[in-house]
Amino acid sequence: MTDHFPRPEGTPLTLDWFETHSVNLSAAQRRAATLPTRRAVKKEWQAAWLLRAITCIDLTTLAGDDTEGRVQRLCAKAKAPVRADILEALGIERLTVGAVCVYPTMVGHAVKALEGSGIPVASVATGFPAGLTPLPLRLGEIRYAVEQGAKEIDIVITREHVLRGNWSALYDEMRQMREACGDAHMKAILATGDLKTLSNVYKASMVAMQAGSDFIKTSTGKEDVNATLPVSLTMVRALRDYKDRTGQMVGFKPAGGLKTAKDAMNWLILMKEELGTRFMMPDLFRIGASSMLGDIERQLEHHITGRYSAANRHALA
Repeated sequence: MTDHFPRPEGTPLTLDWFETHSVNLSAAQRRAATLPTRRAVKKEWQAAWLLRAITCIDLTTLAGDDTEGRVQRLCAKAKAPVRADILEALGIERLTVGAVCVYPTMVGHAVKALEGSGIPVASVATGFPAGLTPLPLRLGEIRYAVEQGAKEIDIVITREHVLRGNWSALYDEMRQMREACGDAHMKAILATGDLKTLSNVYKASMVAMQAGSDFIKTSTGKEDVNATLPVSLTMVRALRDYKDRTGQMVGFKPAGGLKTAKDAMNWLILMKEELGTRFMMPDLFRIGASSMLGDIERQLEHHITGRYSAANRHALA
């Protein structure tokens, strides 16, 4: 069980918290490079961390050829992400992923397929992935996804506002998006690969949190550069600074390019080192991924048997 804490409400836009803040790129890269070497997590401890990673995965399909059948198969995997014989050998009775993430028109199918499982449905919205549709349409898309049953909304920000330093415009848009989400939690996708500098990443993170985001998320997965450790380090330090100033706890979600069990371990180590164990829980940490789950299952089977199985024994859906 984890302690319950109030949902972050945001703050008024406060420029002096971030406007003059700069991030040293080479220092961030050096610190990020040391993270995978700082902890030796082996054997049963590694298995435990990988099981934790599964509970933090937003199992995702965001393809142009998504169908009801594909979403149903993904939801079946979300409810049983690891083969029963592997769970039995590990002494685990039940395990699920953190959420299933789909396009708005697929939300209804996912909600139906996950009924009774306790797994929330997340939906991308606001003109994903570019976010360049008119604001009323973006807000309408949020409301549609919520009406369909989405409990989490992954919105995309307007990158132009960041690149021009138009923080009030960014803040005002995101406050309207938060209002449109209602009780659904809002994950703000910064599309960090488009923001050019780590200083911009830090500033956009702070504005997103001041606007009331429940999570800040690295990427849509569609940019040329997606989740990286230096970017993630910058964002979690913004999270830490924001918590220190306000007492509000905001979650973090890396997404895009995370494919292996080793990636899962590296990002869990980042959370442990920078924010502590509490931020390794699924209410404050999510991983946007699909193929990663198959590799984690494969590593768990290796832990039990000492042998690597073929990847096709761990199909996603």
